[in-house]
Amino acid sequence: MGKHFSRSGTAVVLSLLSPAVFAQQEDLRTMIVGKLPVYALIAIVIAVIVSVYFMRLRDRRRTPLSRVFRELDATHFVSPDTSVATCVRTMTAEQIGALIVMEGERLIGIFTERDALNKVLATGLDPIGTKVSDVMTKDPHCIPPSTTVGEAMELVTGRRFRHLPIVENGKVLALVSSGDLTHWLVKGQKGNV
Repeated sequence: MGKHFSRSGTAVVLSLLSPAVFAQQEDLRTMIVGKLPVYALIAIVIAVIVSVYFMRLRDRRRTPLSRVFRELDATHFVSPDTSVATCVRTMTAEQIGALIVMEGERLIGIFTERDALNKVLATGLDPIGTKVSDVMTKDPHCIPPSTTVGEAMELVTGRRFRHLPIVENGKVLALVSSGDLTHWLVKGQKGNV
């Protein structure tokens, strides 16, 4: 039986060494080498498309907020004496996550969904009888309109902010959310790739 396997193994080796098999192997090598430039070209095109996508995304991150968020009507203001219940109703009706608290022309705080949960509901305060000034985040971190989208994204990510007031010379220009920034960054990017 061992001789039988030995003879069949020898036959297989000899058949692989036949001129026909060498010719097929040579044809295969020629075909692969012939198509190599095509594969290289495809790889280069894919690399260029990916790099252009990321460069555009990086360029969008360098855009100053003043060029991105020009609309002021999306910013909602309340006075310090407004009840938490009224603030929550306004936020729900407008589908927003924060309100700017103003005393006259001066920004004194921001009231967010997080404030409503952590400072009112979690502590058992009455939302109708509680003034927003008692539970708002006082003196919120503000950014100038010259701040880039990338810098604002770093702030909301690193400091865990969800909303950033854009202020210039003491005047509130807009309120930008982390969702606004993300939406702006990816807007128009779907069709590019």
